[in-house]
Amino acid sequence: MMYRKCITAENGIGLHNYLCDTDGTGGHLKTLPEDFIVREVSDPPRQKDNGDYSIATVTARNWETNRMVRLMSRCMGVSRDRIGFAGTKDKRAVTTQLMSVYGTPDLWEKVDLKDIEVKDVFRGARGIQIGDLIGNDFEITVKDCTMDPSLIKETVDADIATIKKTGGFPNYFGVQRFGAVRPVTHLVGERLVRGDIEGAVRTYISFTTEEEAEELRLKRKELEETDISEWKSIFPTIPPAMAFEKMMVGVLIDDPENWVGAIEIVPTNLQMMFVHAYQSWLFNEMLSRRMDAGLPLNAPVEGDIIIPLDANKIPQHENPILTTAKNIDLVTRQARAGRAFVTITLFGSDGELAEGEMGEIERKVIEENRLKHDDFVIPELSRCTSKGSRREILCPLKTIDYNLNDDGYTLKFNLPKGNYATCLLREFMKSEMRDY
Repeated sequence: MMYRKCITAENGIGLHNYLCDTDGTGGHLKTLPEDFIVREVSDPPRQKDNGDYSIATVTARNWETNRMVRLMSRCMGVSRDRIGFAGTKDKRAVTTQLMSVYGTPDLWEKVDLKDIEVKDVFRGARGIQIGDLIGNDFEITVKDCTMDPSLIKETVDADIATIKKTGGFPNYFGVQRFGAVRPVTHLVGERLVRGDIEGAVRTYISFTTEEEAEELRLKRKELEETDISEWKSIFPTIPPAMAFEKMMVGVLIDDPENWVGAIEIVPTNLQMMFVHAYQSWLFNEMLSRRMDAGLPLNAPVEGDIIIPLDANKIPQHENPILTTAKNIDLVTRQARAGRAFVTITLFGSDGELAEGEMGEIERKVIEENRLKHDDFVIPELSRCTSKGSRREILCPLKTIDYNLNDDGYTLKFNLPKGNYATCLLREFMKSEMRDY
């Protein structure tokens, strides 16, 4: 099967193909935060009257997760490390999620931040940790479509039919993993994997694109072209939108050789995200090449490694199964029924590669990028070390509804955790990367 090729900047993050062969509706997301509504689906911690943690449902409008946690911790007067959440959410959105703080419920009463609502507080036996969610419900509005309005319904219907027939859509890592305006996280991660910590810091501070605001582009260029010994005079002029870069610059003003400290000053989840984003880019490249090779997304071929689902539809990554001539009929039936998924490596310090055609693709991408398992062990930055794992190549989509609007449409759907709504939306829109 030949897949429609992507001709946008998404190629730079490994998204080279579309599943759906229709012309895109065009349009863009997030004209208003209310155009992108996310409601976390969670399995909350057990309520415990004298529990050490206080759990709350937090609804935020137009808040970046790390900034929200930082300012919440200031309101509460506690370390940001005492605040837990299951996953980072889109900034330009209205998001609802469970969060926890190590402490008593009255700490939540101290949170007084614009466009943040805290409710349903209870004491729990444990806190919320990264990954503590089942999935997310989405309600997303596409506006300013470039397609003739009379063709939008036909196009959306055709795309939904293709996705349902396939059993899902390509499980790429979406633009949020890398940055829609400034796709930089994977570039920082690559430098860390190659042992170039100074290069990682300089990349995060100075890398820019034409899509970024002029004020930020000019400030990054100024920092890039100015010796660290003179950064002290620039420090007060760094814009609020470069908060993490400013933290790094502050460390280097105090000690120009403290590149490790410059990475460690940013939030832990961002430190981890750098290498994870590079692994994500490698995965996207491998998935695109599988599609280029005409290999199926919803069924295995010999050599594929599949992951079964448990009774709750949760992938059992600890039980990988190699597809062989003996079991291919059985695992194909399981995959077609949505009870197992073909996977691709998230290459790290550990883990096996596929065999057969997919194994050749995985090894070729790894060899082209001159990588080995040990590269993902980063002694100076243990939080950035990543064992890797395997990821499903198809994201299931059980239900989806939509309605047409004056200049676009609104989609309502649910995705399992770790999957990207924009990777579904791109199948309908086929817009420029900045429009997501």
